[in-house]
Amino acid sequence: MPPLPTTIADEAALEEMLSRPDPALVADLASVPGDMLVLGAAGKMGPTLCRQAKRADPSRRIIAVARWSEPGLRARMESWGVECLAADLMDRAALAALPDAPNVVFMAAMKFGATGNEPLTWAMNVLLPSMVAERYASSRIVFFSTGNVQRLVPVISGGATEDMPLAPIGDYAASCLGRERVFQHAAATRGTSCFGIRLNYAIDLRYGVLHDVATKVLDGKPVPMAMGHANVIWQGDANAWTLRALARADASCPILNVTGPETVSIRWVAQQFGARFGKPPLLDGHEAPDALLSNAGRAFATFGYPTVPLERMLDWVADWLARGGRSLGKATKFEVRDGRF
Repeated sequence: MPPLPTTIADEAALEEMLSRPDPALVADLASVPGDMLVLGAAGKMGPTLCRQAKRADPSRRIIAVARWSEPGLRARMESWGVECLAADLMDRAALAALPDAPNVVFMAAMKFGATGNEPLTWAMNVLLPSMVAERYASSRIVFFSTGNVQRLVPVISGGATEDMPLAPIGDYAASCLGRERVFQHAAATRGTSCFGIRLNYAIDLRYGVLHDVATKVLDGKPVPMAMGHANVIWQGDANAWTLRALARADASCPILNVTGPETVSIRWVAQQFGARFGKPPLLDGHEAPDALLSNAGRAFATFGYPTVPLERMLDWVADWLARGGRSLGKATKFEVRDGRF
């Protein structure tokens, strides 16, 4: 792999970085031949995940399915060699009409706006996965979940492991646990090969926990301290691990925590950005003794350690924002403690 740059010049360079395949990804994808269908591919991670899959295996058909509401996104992805199909996945006829594929990555979900729209949240996060699991019962399916299904744990605990009892707070988190249970049921009753990615939080320079904190520091706005710690991982690494999980999907439906190795102090992150921007951060309140934290030790044993270290992500985000780089305008709301998104 080429060395990491000290700065990322623009969005074209950023998306190239986010979609770089490494030899481990190339090898794992070679063991799961055939078309790949990515459902809900137009979100924050989907475009670069699709591009990474195509770059890892240029001869493979990568089919991205979404409603394509963002102007220009479909054309950009098609320029990468990704085939794009438009469909409302909640429409059973549209789902049935999609092509068969031995490899499926399920990314469709609802988080923001869940509070006040709970019926749609449950439909998107539980009913739709059930429909997909039935439609693609004979495929390998990797699906996204979230660390929000876990309980808040003491900051000094090292994070929740996959074996700990789950205690989701609020409709969003509970419905995501429902998504996990649906795919586990499909694996247990139909033998569908499944694998769950329990992610928190992916880092892109245009959004993410680091972007959220840095933006507040740069704008002179208070950084809330109550959720005083978090986990982060470079989105390119999360993409690669998700794709590599296809080779590990089976009827036991393994589910792994996917994040970086550090318990990251939000206070420390704010101070780091303050030093880079030359302005002291405004810190609002005090850290609670617990936080939403995941222990990703099993993922490291499975996939290795992330390739982009925390300090480099801090440098990239600070440089990006200082130069006026574009934001997606999609806050992570990592600071939420009551489950209301």
